[in-house]
Amino acid sequence: MGLTAHDMSDMGRLAQLAINPQNVASREEIYLAVASLYRVQGVGLNERERELMRDILRRLTRDVEMAIRVALAQRLAEDTTAPHDLILLLVDDAIEVARPLILHSPLLTEADVLRLIAEAGIGHQEAVAGRPHIGEPVTAALAHCEHESVLLALVRNVTARISDATYAVLVEKSRALSGLAEPLVRRPDLPPQLAIVMCEWVSDALKTYIKSNYAIAPRTIEIAIADAKQVVQSEPAGPHDPPPDSAQKLIGKLAASGQLKAGFLMRVLSQGQADLFDLGFAHLLEIELEKFRAFFYRGDIRPVALACRAAGIDRSVFATVFNLSRQARGCQTVLSAAEAEQAEAVFASLTRPAALAEIRTQL
Repeated sequence: MGLTAHDMSDMGRLAQLAINPQNVASREEIYLAVASLYRVQGVGLNERERELMRDILRRLTRDVEMAIRVALAQRLAEDTTAPHDLILLLVDDAIEVARPLILHSPLLTEADVLRLIAEAGIGHQEAVAGRPHIGEPVTAALAHCEHESVLLALVRNVTARISDATYAVLVEKSRALSGLAEPLVRRPDLPPQLAIVMCEWVSDALKTYIKSNYAIAPRTIEIAIADAKQVVQSEPAGPHDPPPDSAQKLIGKLAASGQLKAGFLMRVLSQGQADLFDLGFAHLLEIELEKFRAFFYRGDIRPVALACRAAGIDRSVFATVFNLSRQARGCQTVLSAAEAEQAEAVFASLTRPAALAEIRTQL
C-alpha cells in the first residue's frame, strides 16, 4: 500500500532534517516521529519507504540521547506488531537499548539470536543467554563462548533447553572456570553422569551436594569417579581391539544405571578416548562393537549421520563428532558442502527410531 503523497512529502522533509538537523531537540523529535510512523505504518510500507526510514534512524542514532532510544526499545519489547526490521535496528544498537528487546521481544527469531551470538559483543551475548526459553541450537552456540559471564547467564537461565552434548561442553569448561560449577550442578536437568564426573574437581561442599541430590547410590558414585579417573583422564590412545577391561566395565555401569547418553560420548570423544567412544556408542545403539566400527567408519557420511541421529546427538554438534572421530582414526576430517547437506537431510527427515531402523537394515 505504501505512504500517501502527503506522508512521503513529510518523510522527505524529515530526511532532509536528519541530514542537517537544526538542534538536538529536532534530532530527537525526528527520531521519535520516524520510529512512531514506522511502527504504525510498518505493514503497509514498501521496501523503498522502509529503507528511507531505517536510513533516517541510523543517521540519528548516535546523536539521540540514550534514554530516548532505551524508552523506545522498552515500548517495543513486547509489541507483536512492530516491524521486524525496526526491532533488528534497535537490537544492533548499544546493549542498553538492545537488552529489553533481546530479553522480551517475541519477534526475534532463532536465526536473529544466533547472529547476535556470532557477531555481537559480550553484553548482547549475555542478554541472549538470559532470554526465556532459548532452544538447544542457541544454547549450544552460547556454550562455546569464551566469556564466563555469558556461560553463567546461560546456566542460571532455568528455562533454557540444554542438550546432553552442550552440558558436556559446559562441564568441561567448569574445570577452569570454578564459578561455573555450582550453578551447573544445581540445574535439575544436568545429566547425573556429568555431575559425577565433576566430583573430580569441585569443592567438597559440591561433592556432598551431588551425592545427596542425584539419584545414584554413593558407592556407585565412588566407583564411577575411580573408573573415570582411570579411563577418561588417561592419556589419549588409539583404538584397541578389544577395548581395555576398564573401559568395558565403565560403559557397563553407565548403561546399567541409565546414564549412558550422548553427552558422555561427546565428552570422551573430545578427550581423544576412541575406545570409550566406540564402545559407548555401540552399546547405546545395541550393536556389536565391530559391526558398529565397520558401519560408522566405512567412509561415506550417511552412516555417521544415521548413528548420531539414532543416539540423540544434536545436529548442531554433528560436525564436531565427525571431525574428532575421524581425527582419532587418522582419516579425513573436513566435511564438504555436499556432505554437510547429506547429514542435514538425515537429521531433518528421520526420527531417532527411523534412523536406528535404517542402520539395522545395513548391518
